[in-house]
Amino acid sequence: MNFASDNVTGACPEVLQALLAANEGSAMPYGNDPLTEAVEGRLVALFGCDLKAFPVATGTAANALALACLAPPYGAIYCHAEAHINVDECGAPELMTGGAKLVPLAGEAGKLTPETLAAAIHGAGVVHHNQPAAVSLTNETEAGTLYRPEELAALSAVAREHGLKVHLDGARFANAVAALGCSPADLTWRAGVDVLSFGATKNGCLAAEAVVFFDKAAAEAFPYYRKRAGHLFSKMRMISAQLGGYFEDEIWLRNARHANAMARRLAEGLAALPGCSLLHPCEANEVFVAVPAPAIERLREAGFGFYEWAPGQLRLVCAWNTEEADVARFLETAAAALERGDSAAR
Repeated sequence: MNFASDNVTGACPEVLQALLAANEGSAMPYGNDPLTEAVEGRLVALFGCDLKAFPVATGTAANALALACLAPPYGAIYCHAEAHINVDECGAPELMTGGAKLVPLAGEAGKLTPETLAAAIHGAGVVHHNQPAAVSLTNETEAGTLYRPEELAALSAVAREHGLKVHLDGARFANAVAALGCSPADLTWRAGVDVLSFGATKNGCLAAEAVVFFDKAAAEAFPYYRKRAGHLFSKMRMISAQLGGYFEDEIWLRNARHANAMARRLAEGLAALPGCSLLHPCEANEVFVAVPAPAIERLREAGFGFYEWAPGQLRLVCAWNTEEADVARFLETAAAALERGDSAAR
């Protein structure tokens, strides 16, 4: 009954089966194996374009190493103030870029607007300033909201006007694709994205992500950055096998659709309770909700896991294996606590 994160889960059976199969026999190391080669082929088919793809084990590595290929040490990377690269990666993007500056920007519900981005970009050609280099967007955002293809395209247009590359943090990319019902291409290269951090760990893998370059020229230095950062695994097939299982029979979308559906049910149930209100629209698999303190305490006592994002504000995340019964119990527990509170007040 843990809604703290989609990171609390294990791997889905299909991924484990693929990993067990990869464990049989032998294969060449450092990505020179058929499974790693097949991952790039699957991504080419998935996105419908030529690309370069590199498996890594963590989302932080994916983001930091991707940005290292887009921004020089004296560059500026524009992002939302709540972006994972700005708040939760312990300076990894700054380290791997050799010192590029993250420029955090405000935006409602975790999203940037073209106007905000355009107003922030400055200093090009001025030796005293960091040089505008890239913009990093997140989909699904840190507020659980989504960029539509047209919104991404509008932000990419501003970036292009100023000579910036576009990075997309897709730790929950599957949830965005599943929720919007559009193609992966519509949310990436067709909308102007140059490189995607394709997340899989949160949605059914053990430890597997892929850095996907739609701008193949930008990928030239990536193998060296990856090796230097310790993410060129000798048994790379064990990372690639997870991704292979993840893509088989669209497991990645099935898992995301289930997580999204559980979050919608949770959000709708909480929004109907007295004293509760959604802080952001629930558009994928995260729910941000204000809940009265007595109900929060009762939920803790009942054994539910969650983050209190701020006093009286919860973040609840549903995953590929969230059970309907757990959602129902959460809502029943909250409702009972609030009903007791109302009775005591009367």
